[in-house]
Amino acid sequence: MNKVKALILTGYGLNCDVETAHACELAGMAPTRIHINALIDGSARLDDFQLMVFIGGFSWGDDHGAGVIQAVRMKTHIGDQIQSFIERGNLVLGICNGFQVLVNLGLLPGFDHDYDRRQVALTYNDCGNFRNQWVRLRINAQSPCIFTRGIEVIDLPVRHGEGKFYAETDVIARLESTQQVVMQYAASNGQVADGRFPENPNGSILDIAGICDPTGRIFGLMPHPEAFNYPANHPDWFRERELNRRQGKSEDPFSLTGIRMFQNAADYLSK
Repeated sequence: MNKVKALILTGYGLNCDVETAHACELAGMAPTRIHINALIDGSARLDDFQLMVFIGGFSWGDDHGAGVIQAVRMKTHIGDQIQSFIERGNLVLGICNGFQVLVNLGLLPGFDHDYDRRQVALTYNDCGNFRNQWVRLRINAQSPCIFTRGIEVIDLPVRHGEGKFYAETDVIARLESTQQVVMQYAASNGQVADGRFPENPNGSILDIAGICDPTGRIFGLMPHPEAFNYPANHPDWFRERELNRRQGKSEDPFSLTGIRMFQNAADYLSK
């Protein structure tokens, strides 16, 4: 069976391409790292892929706002190609800076399948500084999101200075009613953080950490699933493993990693 082909976007200031490609490989996909300019000049084609991943980093230094320049550049030169890619039933994933690009492109939230209008924003953290920490995330089981199927609670790292999710009240209400709020920052017990810091590291409205479009095929999130590609990545793994050993338990703690999201994408596209 042919492997799902994943396009990992690279470009100026982006820095998560190697680990994202590794995550795709662990999920059984065939990833290719391609510079944005290669899509623009035609030396690479979106038609050759089924999953497009907008990765983390600081595209163009975030000089005009996080993800703004990358979004403008891509929309200007290959906006029609991206729209066609979506219309063919393919998947799009935006991680951290990639999430910021997706909202600037207008691909999210995609109400009424309008993938051209910006309606939400990711702005400066309320705490006023860059956050590099692990967070607990509660997944909405009613969400149509392809990537989070079968996940209820998961820990992932965040590393961002502009991760606060913001939108007008009516947009937030619609995201809730259509179940497009995929994941929320949570406390240690798995319940939503209710705005508490540092469980909610940036002050996002409704503790929103990730949203999808109405089809569930376009997903953006601030945490980094590709950075949790092995149980020992988790900062509590050694301690929890020892506690399990002392209690006579054989299971590996934190066996649920971010790779599950990539596996869900691969499973969906394989069918």
